[in-house]
Order: sequence, then C-alpha cells, then structure tokens
Amino acid sequence: MTASNPLHITDTILRDAHQSLLATRMSTGDMLPIADKLERVGYYSAEMWGGATFDSAMRFLQEDPWERVKVLRERMPTTKFQMLLRGQNILGYRHYADDIVEKFVQLSINAGMDIFRIFDALNDVRNMAWAIKCVKKYGGTVQGSFCYTLSPVHTLDSFVNTAQELKELGADTICIKDMAALCTPYAAAELVTRLKNEVGLPVQFHTHDTSGFSMASIIKAAEAGVDIVDTAISSIGGGTAQPPTEAVVATFQGTARDTGMDLVLLSEIAAYFRQVRAEHLPRFETGINASDIRVLLYQMPGGMLSNLVDQLRQQNASDKWEAVLEELPRVREDLGFPPLVTPTSQIVGTQAVLNVVMGERYKIISNEVREYCRGMYGTPPAPLNPDVVKMAIGDQEVITVRPGDLVEPGWEQAKEEIGDLAQSEEDIMSYALFPQQAREFFELRRAGRAAPITEPRIFAREAKPVAKIAIAPSTAVAPAPGKPEAASANVSLWRTSGRVG
Repeated sequence: MTASNPLHITDTILRDAHQSLLATRMSTGDMLPIADKLERVGYYSAEMWGGATFDSAMRFLQEDPWERVKVLRERMPTTKFQMLLRGQNILGYRHYADDIVEKFVQLSINAGMDIFRIFDALNDVRNMAWAIKCVKKYGGTVQGSFCYTLSPVHTLDSFVNTAQELKELGADTICIKDMAALCTPYAAAELVTRLKNEVGLPVQFHTHDTSGFSMASIIKAAEAGVDIVDTAISSIGGGTAQPPTEAVVATFQGTARDTGMDLVLLSEIAAYFRQVRAEHLPRFETGINASDIRVLLYQMPGGMLSNLVDQLRQQNASDKWEAVLEELPRVREDLGFPPLVTPTSQIVGTQAVLNVVMGERYKIISNEVREYCRGMYGTPPAPLNPDVVKMAIGDQEVITVRPGDLVEPGWEQAKEEIGDLAQSEEDIMSYALFPQQAREFFELRRAGRAAPITEPRIFAREAKPVAKIAIAPSTAVAPAPGKPEAASANVSLWRTSGRVG
C-alpha cells in the first residue's frame, strides 16, 4: 500500500535526544560511523544542532561545533539538517545584538543548515522577528515555533494567534513545541486541526515522553493531519526524550499515513546507538522515573528535571526534592506563567531552589529574576506578582521595547577581543556567543590538545561546576532589598549542562 498522505519524521537523536538523556555529551565522533545509514533511512530532517549542543561541544567535548555541521553534511549530503534557534537569544541565555543574530544565521546556512526552528521562551514574537527575517534573507527554511504550556492564560486561541503572527512574519512551517510533555492526545488533535484550518501552514509536532502519553498524542495529531512529528531512535529515545522512531513507524505501516521508512534499517541504527548509550550511561544517566504524570502539575521539561536532580545531589539537598517540586509552580505563577524552557526554566528553577534552601521565599533573588522583572527577556504571558517585582527591582522602570533594541552591535568588538586566537569568522561567532568557553577551546586548540572531530569521546575532561551561584551580593544572586545577607551556600543551577530546548 502506498500512503496517500505520509507522515514525515524528524529524528532528534543527534540533538534533543542526547541532550535530554545524556547531558548533551554525544560527540561528533559518535555520530559519524552511523551517518551513512541516517542518510539512507529517509527522514524528513535530522535535528542535529542548536539548543545546548553548541557550547557543550567546546565546554565538555573539546571540539569545534561548526565542524560538526560540516563533517556530517559531507556524510549526509541530501538529508535536511535542522537546528533549534532561541530567537534573539540564538543559543545562549540573553539577548544578542541584531548583527550577531544575522551573522550567526548566515554562517550556519553556509555550513550546511537548512531548517531553523525558531522559538522564544515567552512566546514573544518580537524576540523571533529578526531571526526569522535573517533566515529568509539567506535562503533557509523558517519553522516558527510556539512553546506549548498550561496556565490560565495559555489557550488554544492564544497558540493559534501566535502561529498566525509567525506566519505573517514569514514562517514556512509551524511547530508545536511541547517541551514538557503536556500536550495530551485530544488537545493535540484539536490544536493541530485548528492550526491546519486557520493558519494553513504545514504543522510539526514536537513532544517528549516524560508523561507517558506521547505516542497517543502523536497518533491523534496524525489523525488530525499533522505533517511532521519528532521522534528519537529507541535506544536513545522515550522517557525525557522523544517517543521511539520505530514505534511511530510501525504504528502507521499499512495506513494512509505510512512513513515509508524501513524498520530493518532503523533497527540497525538503534543497535548502534544502544552501544553509544551504554558507554555514556555510568556517567550521565540520572536514574529518574521515565514516565511521571506529575509533569502536568509541575510542567518541568526533561532537561530541567534531570538538572535539578543532579544539582540537589551536589548540594546534599536531595531530601528537598519534593519541596522544590511544590515551589516551582508558585514561582512560575509569581513570574506570570512563563513556559518552562531555556532560559525561563533556569530562571524559575533556580529561584525555586533558592526559596526552599534558604527557608524563606525570595530572601535571595537571582539577578536573572531581577532582569526578568525589568522586562529584559520580553513580555511575560501574564502580569507578575507586584510584591515580587517590588522585592526584585524596587522602583526601577520596566522596559516595554523589544529587548534586542537595547543591545549594542557586537561583531566588531568580539573580533577585536578574540584577536588572532580566532582562525575564522565561525571562531569569532563562537566567542561572541560564549566568550569563556570559546577562549578556553581556542587556547586548547593552539596547544594542539583539541580533540579530532572524528574521535568518539564520552567526555573530554571530568565535568566541573560551571558558573556556580554562590549566595552572596557579588555573585549571580543577591539579597532582596531590605533583607540581610544569607549564609554562604552554592546553588549551581544556572547555565549548567541540563538546559532545555
């Protein structure tokens, strides 16, 4: 039987799957031996870059993230490459200047990127507009994405309206980005139906299996006419990653939505990655319960969940896990119900831990929460708790302009600062995005100690805490106005390896 309307598959094994399950530690050398089979299997696209993969490559794997795209493109010449782009945040945790965004897009397309899934943590389309314009300018495909979440202010109408705005900005396709596995089967069907009927662009559905009903959601989305779904090969799929590719392919065999993909070839790909996972398992697996319906209550994406578990262990505070889970939705409500995805997941998660560890809510307020309250991340979905805003920023004025408008151009400054350590424009861009990690990598490379891009690596060096937040006025967190300084404690949640989306 030939499918009249085949369901297309984007496999996330090279990006979100190992970001969700293996702390983004899969090296390019682990990917290359299987690239030929990935090329042959017939994916709509391979999501293989973006999110946390860029800085993790330099930080932990001692390899050049740009080389990953180039060498995989040589092995996979016809497969469309897809990346996750955080709008004006690019791949980082703050807004970058427009010239940096444009140059990044240009260099990415030159390296071999095809599809840019562009999102903003607050679904503030102002933070996506420039990136969309740049991708269109340089000939890439724009997948406008909205973050699916549950709250009193997030409705089907609000999601459809956001998708319509993205279409007007030039999006070629629309993505439902269900990063916390919240989109139940019938909600998925209704949302896909409305997007297809009212927006009229091809729709892609991205979800995770954390809550256990992702397969059912994909089936209902497919019945409603979704065009593309995200999956992950079974050996590094399921749980906090995407539902297994083979299960989705088998489900639709012999139907009008038959993917046309070869289960034998997929099983060979799965066997390869099963060995890769076994090599990583002792160091990076978290051991958390794969399916936990409590995500509907706490809305915690997989990467955020594994990160919180790891950080509480580091602080010898594992006994406070349940208290942190209960505090998360309270902080989220105080901050206007932001979807929990990078960087808002880190903002909310860090503050929830601080509130619990300190024994008093908002005794210590992170600088990121202060900036959030000032409007530096964009417009929150709902009004903020005025008492929290008062504690965080006092009488400071809240900005209403697009945050990117306040950022000075940065390309020439980055070029001057990094000097001859940079060997290419891609190096300058790496430095502009992640100055510390890029400089360390370039110095390692100059010393001849960078890893060959073809070398499989579990990790380049023992992971060490990055940007630890020591609770003191001079660090990334500070006492709330009028509050005494707290006793020293370390909460290293911000900008660690467990990023989401």
